[in-house]
Amino acid sequence: MPSDIDPRLLRAFTAVAEELHFTRAAARLYVAQQALSRDIRRLEREVGAALFLRTTRQVALTEDGARLLPYARRVLAAHEELTAALRPVPERPLLVDVAAPVGTAHRVLEAARGALPDSCELVARFHSGLTGAAAELLDGRLDVSFGRFAGLPPAVRAGLAHQPVRLEPMAVLLRADHPLAARPEVPLAELAGETLYAAAGNPRTAEWTELAARLFAGRGIAMAEPFPEIEGAQEFVRVVRKRGWSVLASVEFIEVPGMVLRPLVDPVPLSPVSMVWRRGLAHPGLASLRTVARELGARDGWLSPPACAWWLPEADARAMSVHG
Repeated sequence: MPSDIDPRLLRAFTAVAEELHFTRAAARLYVAQQALSRDIRRLEREVGAALFLRTTRQVALTEDGARLLPYARRVLAAHEELTAALRPVPERPLLVDVAAPVGTAHRVLEAARGALPDSCELVARFHSGLTGAAAELLDGRLDVSFGRFAGLPPAVRAGLAHQPVRLEPMAVLLRADHPLAARPEVPLAELAGETLYAAAGNPRTAEWTELAARLFAGRGIAMAEPFPEIEGAQEFVRVVRKRGWSVLASVEFIEVPGMVLRPLVDPVPLSPVSMVWRRGLAHPGLASLRTVARELGARDGWLSPPACAWWLPEADARAMSVHG
């Protein structure tokens, strides 16, 4: 009797012994019947005994086969226990709010997923607004979000950590028949007299609305009237199209049929995007997100202001470590 029988052979033997049918046993193991028969013959050679009585009508265990079966089961059970003990313990899923399935945060998430093993899961959530996400980060209902860190109250920022990710140029979403839609870029001065939607009325996105108010101040740009929170890209598209709003956005934005996205210039207004998480959080998914964000930022110059004139509030520039 050999001392190192392949567990695969014992698995084949056990399946046939329990099914007493080679075709069913092969299906159970997801192998070809010929391969299964070869494994049984090999095992019989190794143990030096016939394990099955085969006729055209039935399969039955021999006396030696019946004696081997309980031992085979115990060996296989021990083998499975050993495999399970050495298998990496999966990390709990990391819940990441990326607001929309486009843009900076989503690009970081997708790149991080590609760098992680299957045992580490990053679960996306698509809710806009760092102000709303911050409370969930602090109480552990959310792990990571993205947005304007300097727009959060100081007491909230104290419980959170952040990593600057991108100075994202802003844009305006216009109806296709808008007089400015034909331009490849829209100077800020040309928006004087216009009314732009910037999520006023949505308490979850207060940091974005406040940034827009700073940008609009002194430029003759009006803020669209407050409107209840719009959740989900599909509902956003419906409401914007129905109301005919022009929208303050970022240069990477969801497509809205019948509307065009145009970068803003003279100066280029910048939206400061940080990755934000609660202090003390340790998770390989977070480490991967941070690494990927740095790599993408270095490759694409995400944290370098444009060479032309640009705009960013002083508090945001400090939070993003931007000088000049």
